[in-house]
Amino acid sequence: MIRLENLSKVYTLDGMRQTVADQINVEFPTGVSVGLFGRNGAGKSTLLRIIAGTIKPSAGRVITDGTISWPVGFAGSFHGDLTGAQNTRFIARVYGVETDALVAFVEDFAELGHHFHLPFRSYSSGMRSRLAFGVSMGIRFDTYLVDEVTSVGDAAFQKKSEEVFNRRMKDSGAIVVSHSMGLMRRLCTMGMVLEKGELIVFDNIEHAIRRHLNNMSV
Repeated sequence: MIRLENLSKVYTLDGMRQTVADQINVEFPTGVSVGLFGRNGAGKSTLLRIIAGTIKPSAGRVITDGTISWPVGFAGSFHGDLTGAQNTRFIARVYGVETDALVAFVEDFAELGHHFHLPFRSYSSGMRSRLAFGVSMGIRFDTYLVDEVTSVGDAAFQKKSEEVFNRRMKDSGAIVVSHSMGLMRRLCTMGMVLEKGELIVFDNIEHAIRRHLNNMSV
């Protein structure tokens, strides 16, 4: 379970206020995959990072009774001078998982070849996302935060990413952000729409998609 209590987040940029969250009170159920929709710039990625604890809200709080991943695919925590393998080992130690097992999983999944043993700073953006997704999926969390990452790579890699994600969803929940309505239908059962700081909950993913598309047409 993840609960947002009176959660607010406001940015001020060049004298202009942007409200990402305006006193949101919402609960994400345990073991459910939730699609998070919103316009570009609505604050979906910011909200994920608030839930992950990497960004502080302006007010309110996030309450959970389980473990939450960092935003899957977010590679900002990797050290540029370490190799992919070394970064993976470091994260394994931080999260208390078996190091060799995580390295073997990520090396097989990410399909980086010899780049897995080269410095992270030499990676392309796609390679960074594949490494980050592999590390995330290799660690068990109660809730995974997923931000557009399954769109990385070719069709075969995307298919493999979805298969791994679906295996994890047998024992976990997720909050998923994607511009692909087809992907959201395949991965999620319920949805939430972020619009002008308000988060609207829909028990049916189709209803959330319909609301989001209506918002986009205005």
